Amino acid sequence: MSKISLKIYRLFTLISRFKDLLFCATVAFASSNALANDAVKDGAYLAVAGDCISCHTAPGGKPFAGGLKMANQFGYVLTPNITPDMETGIGAYTKDDFFRVLHNGVNKKGQDLYPFMPYEAYTKVTRADSDKIYDYLRTVPAVSNAVVVNNLDFPFNIRSSMIVWRELFFRAGVYKPDPTQSAVWNRGAYLVEGLGHCSSCHSPRNLMGAIKDSKAYSGSVIDGWYAMNITSNPLTGLGKWSAEDIARYLKTGSYKDKTTVLGPMTEVVHNSTGKMTDMDLLAMGTYLKTIPSNSSLSENRKKVDATHLNGARLYIDNCGGCHQSSGRGITGVIPPLAGNPVVMAEKPNNIIKVMIEGIKQRDGYIAMPSYAASLNNQEILEISNYVRSSWGNGADPNTTKSLVENIRKNPGL
Repeated sequence: MSKISLKIYRLFTLISRFKDLLFCATVAFASSNALANDAVKDGAYLAVAGDCISCHTAPGGKPFAGGLKMANQFGYVLTPNITPDMETGIGAYTKDDFFRVLHNGVNKKGQDLYPFMPYEAYTKVTRADSDKIYDYLRTVPAVSNAVVVNNLDFPFNIRSSMIVWRELFFRAGVYKPDPTQSAVWNRGAYLVEGLGHCSSCHSPRNLMGAIKDSKAYSGSVIDGWYAMNITSNPLTGLGKWSAEDIARYLKTGSYKDKTTVLGPMTEVVHNSTGKMTDMDLLAMGTYLKTIPSNSSLSENRKKVDATHLNGARLYIDNCGGCHQSSGRGITGVIPPLAGNPVVMAEKPNNIIKVMIEGIKQRDGYIAMPSYAASLNNQEILEISNYVRSSWGNGADPNTTKSLVENIRKNPGL
């Protein structure tokens, strides 16, 4: 072989090897991009399951840019900006920083977070899922929105006050599957106890703002609305619901011929559970069905005559035309009051708020007008107690005039 031919051969060999290396690099890059895209896609779904957007988006604000006001007896906080903005968001956060927020409730500055952020639930989120949520949040549009988070009263506005709270009420720990339960049950437990942070709204809290473990999931007042008892209690909870009923309610916001979502739960269905897979929602229903029956209802609750003249008269005059004299409503058009979990809840807040504020059209049901101008506080009290104790509902007729007055004066509570 001549020297020229040998040089040409070597040149072609080098070109061939370069092509092979380029091909391998291209495949590796494409594979890496595919994995990254999968992580972002999974992270977007996990962020939906955690309902991040509802708390980190102010009314009329940009998604995830923070500023939503969250109040309690100690004042209020504004939710932080979690877009990837470097100055006002979490653009400077690493994956380790982000996981520390979820798992330990500590921000990048080393400050303890206030439990408005449900890190007592998010601590159960796995590191893999935390990383995926982080990957997703890095892809949302960065928004410059500086938020002054802490607006609490003294001494709670001092971050170090959280040291005592954490010591008493917080235990970090990733969710560990129960080997005695099915994979479906464990998935449901992970979503309900962790990402879904259901206990944060559906559990009463003590004077220090911590969940009362003995009453977990037994219901609580949120923004003036009553977050339902979601234990397996047959009277006030989910005891008579099937796992499929629960899954359908979380998907559609409606329990056919029984009830529809109200208040903050409407937003949860719209932003979170309504976008989750049927498999995950069934898993959540499966787990919720096993939460022990719990309720703070007195076994010796008061009873009233369901035919009480004034309550019955007011109901017939104002409600009977739509909800019917028997409280059965009209299928698919007007929800029933008989057997409705909202009506039979431990506290009557939801009935009162609906009568005062009305409800917009939703889930196929027609709108209900506000009765704030046509009914006084005493009349709302009597209608509320009437429907709670009629048609076999058997709930405690515990509506008080002071409660009606408070809800009327403070519609945002």
